Amino acid sequence: MEILKWEKLSSRYLVREKWATLRVDTCKLQNGTVKDDYYVLEYPDWANAVALTSDNKIIMVRQYRHGADLVSLEIPGGVIDPGEKPEDGVKRELLEETGYSFTHCELIATLYPNPATSNNRTFTYLLTGGVKTHAQHLDEHEILNVEEYTIEEVKVLLENNQIAQALHSSALFYGLLKLKAIGF
Repeated sequence: MEILKWEKLSSRYLVREKWATLRVDTCKLQNGTVKDDYYVLEYPDWANAVALTSDNKIIMVRQYRHGADLVSLEIPGGVIDPGEKPEDGVKRELLEETGYSFTHCELIATLYPNPATSNNRTFTYLLTGGVKTHAQHLDEHEILNVEEYTIEEVKVLLENNQIAQALHSSALFYGLLKLKAIGF
């Protein structure tokens, strides 16, 4: 059976802010039922990176995440600026957050954080050949520590459920598969 898209009958915005927009839609489902008040969060697209230094360490960042009230071990990344290509965004974010530049950058996955209620994508890249070229240049409210882990240490972190950010765990699994395929 073919799954068809819903037909959007109407749409209105409840919140329009820089980092999140809340839209409410009325939709006609495939079976003809009309669904009122379907809430959609509009976020900018994101880019994140499984970033490998020239001595084969994976760069991670540790920072506080207020929404979940936890200090989280993550991979570097962030919002793609309007008009910016995802690859340029991930390179910019890495340079800002870590001070590292890379010799190779490859898209390894495009993920939807929560396609049931949000419309954005996360572009996941594998970057290799990283060398520290700059000091960190963090955003005004960004406070994070840069840490480096061996590939084996990252595998243990994943096995022990010590990377709580779902998109970052997914990215690391994709990155580890790609690294294995290219001989790491």
